[in-house]
Amino acid sequence: MSQTRPNILFIMADQMAAPLLPLHDARSPIRMPHLDALARDGVVFDSAYCNSPLCAPSRFCLMSGQLPSRIGAWDNAADFPADIPTYAHYLRALGYRTALSGKMHFCGPDQLHGYEERLTSDIYPADYGWAVNWDAPDVRASWYHNMSSVLQAGPCVRSNQLDFDEEVVFKANQYLFDHVRNTPEQPFCLTVSMTHPHDPYTIPAAFWDLYDGVEIPMPVVDMAQDRQDPHSERILKVIDLWGKSMPEEAVRRARRAYFGACSYIDANIGKLMKTLTDCGLRDDTIVVFSGDHGDMLGERGLWYKMHWFEASARVPMVVHAPARFRPARVAPSVSTIDLLPTFVAMAGGALDAGLAIDGRSLMPHLTGGDDGHDEVIGEYMAEGSRETVVMIRRGRYKFIHAAQDPCLLFDVQDDPRELRNLADAPQHQGLLASFRAEVAQRWDLPALDARVLDSQRRRRLVYESLRQGRLTSWDHQPRVDASQQYMRNHIDLDDLERRARFPAP
Repeated sequence: MSQTRPNILFIMADQMAAPLLPLHDARSPIRMPHLDALARDGVVFDSAYCNSPLCAPSRFCLMSGQLPSRIGAWDNAADFPADIPTYAHYLRALGYRTALSGKMHFCGPDQLHGYEERLTSDIYPADYGWAVNWDAPDVRASWYHNMSSVLQAGPCVRSNQLDFDEEVVFKANQYLFDHVRNTPEQPFCLTVSMTHPHDPYTIPAAFWDLYDGVEIPMPVVDMAQDRQDPHSERILKVIDLWGKSMPEEAVRRARRAYFGACSYIDANIGKLMKTLTDCGLRDDTIVVFSGDHGDMLGERGLWYKMHWFEASARVPMVVHAPARFRPARVAPSVSTIDLLPTFVAMAGGALDAGLAIDGRSLMPHLTGGDDGHDEVIGEYMAEGSRETVVMIRRGRYKFIHAAQDPCLLFDVQDDPRELRNLADAPQHQGLLASFRAEVAQRWDLPALDARVLDSQRRRRLVYESLRQGRLTSWDHQPRVDASQQYMRNHIDLDDLERRARFPAP
């Protein structure tokens, strides 16, 4: 079933910390045989990052190939403007069928952003209710993460997230079956975005029991709260952990459940790959696996995301297309904003030269060229911040800057756990000065912070207003025309059965 342009199956996991995975750590006990198989025959990016370590901002950047400050991706209630081109727009213009099954955390009235179809609703709300409030920085939002996810960790029979991901994978597989039966000559870009292993840390017994008798590695870095950097202190307050500690057994159970949730994601990768094989689509489909951000999972005493440390900001990224790209490991640092120009290049298209783009194509890395980039730029303006926190990862160094906080400078190559802040080291003052100068040249941080604060105030007013009177929801409502499903009296039975069967009789 050969076609000029390849299909693209983009599989996403939520809050999956790259450093923990067997993909990057051979000692990891996490069992992910299907992802490992993709990696063996694919291109693995060993230093891939998100561009903002929080769900919605990261996803808006990933879809648009642009940084948060360019598109207003401030926090989990930021409006994603409908006039921002996404990879779905670009590929649709190139003749692709574009579909999303699962989470993308779109906020605002546009719930498609270039996708021709959304097969499910989202797991998170589409309104402005989760806006950050810099006007009240010391008030902890009651709806945000707290430590109940850790304290209540363990096996379950069912959960809200299982309900969601089961539908996501079922609808995605059905989409692939429908494609091969109805539109096999038209290329597709199907995004399958699951919500595991995002907290709460609970998973069915079948995946919990995979780790029965397995020694669950505990956090390596145990950092006292009074030794934390200011941004970490604020995060601890945001998640209601400041001045408290977690029982060791609760931490172990949370990590075990998280490992089980990673294995659950892996099982779903296996289901999708089996469908590709059964439908004869595997040779014509580029499979890309990545995530939106990671999870500290107790490292440094921190949980969830929101910081630029490796466990929070690094994501898995694998491209599997053995007929097109030779298996390889890529060491230079890249980021998820690079996916849009990469998808367009994979499809044989070109970016609009008159439009802004921050991402750079990964094709030089995929084809083994020596002109691939080694740089990640990041911006964070959400929970735990009181101003923009920027990050530059280039070569072996990572620089983190917020105007009111001490700078953080790490040699990630020699110090992967980021224990030695080089900003105070005399021999690194020249490097520190160059990073500071770059920040001043790249960003007008006072003006950027003013934009963020203005947006927060506008959205709070709009949200409170729209809660009064009749509610008109922005949440995506998948449409199903039952009159065209299964057996109906206006459809010839023999014709229906013939068209619904694959392979055709």
